[in-house]
Amino acid sequence: MSLQKAQKKLQDVGFLDIPTDQVDYIKEINRLRKEKNAVILAHYYQVSEIQDIADFVGDSLALAQAAAKTDADMIVFAGVHFMAETAKILNPTKKVVLPDLKAGCSLAESAPTDKFEAFVNAHPDHVVVSYINTTADIKALTDIVCTSTNAEKIINSIPKDKPIIFAPDRNLGDWLIKKTGRDMLLWDGACYVHEAFSIDKILELAKEHPDAEIIAHPESRKHLLKVAKYVGSTSGLLNYVKESNAQEFIIATEVGILHKMQQEVPEKLLIPAPVEDSTCSCSECAYMKMNTMRKLYLCMKYEEPAIEIEEALRVKALKSIERMMEISK
Repeated sequence: MSLQKAQKKLQDVGFLDIPTDQVDYIKEINRLRKEKNAVILAHYYQVSEIQDIADFVGDSLALAQAAAKTDADMIVFAGVHFMAETAKILNPTKKVVLPDLKAGCSLAESAPTDKFEAFVNAHPDHVVVSYINTTADIKALTDIVCTSTNAEKIINSIPKDKPIIFAPDRNLGDWLIKKTGRDMLLWDGACYVHEAFSIDKILELAKEHPDAEIIAHPESRKHLLKVAKYVGSTSGLLNYVKESNAQEFIIATEVGILHKMQQEVPEKLLIPAPVEDSTCSCSECAYMKMNTMRKLYLCMKYEEPAIEIEEALRVKALKSIERMMEISK
């Protein structure tokens, strides 16, 4: 079922208009999880209540790995659409549900299938490496999927005489070129969350907190990465804060990660990096925050919205994910 058809189906039945005023969400979600043998997978960027009730919280790679090995009958993916889609690619016989079907991704949207296919066809000698933040259609056109956690390892696994297309994040691609020395052909896409940070405000904040270390996700723009003490994936940033001797950090990634970080290091000062927009002190992904406890409860109760992928497409997309999983062992 296409995304558009699935959205219309939910609108027709008034799914999100179902009254839940008197529901004890924690109690009911726990009951439904046991009753339906469901597993709740949540990304670090989800609201704190969802992170706290999830069976597993992680970044894109860890969530894909968790989805691949679960024995649950139903996978409840508290993340965005491409993540739930990846879980379905890995688990064709399991039901995969997403609290809000409209929870998309600016990176995934930056690579339309028709334009990307033409781009790939114009460079037939290139190995295509795509970030996991892509649709199933793009994964089907990809040789190897990667995440920010394993991207450097993936690039280094490709023979040096093979030219590479990297998509869709130009910032991550540029960072990988510097890390690996490979001359890659980059698709021109970006994550609006990580492009929103203000380098001027971050440097001013650093003056106010001279002992704070600036750490950043590689989807951020290059001028920010140049001043960062550490650049790494979502899980990499979390581990760095735990292991570093520093007591203060300015963190340039989606603000949701601070919830888990603060649980891990309650004694340390964690400061969200400011953005260009003066009305906001941190960078939030509006798509990630579309999922709520109410929507989580409803999708578990009614097992909708369910992710469906045509089998021919799923099989094509699976190959690039399996190559990533093999290299990442």
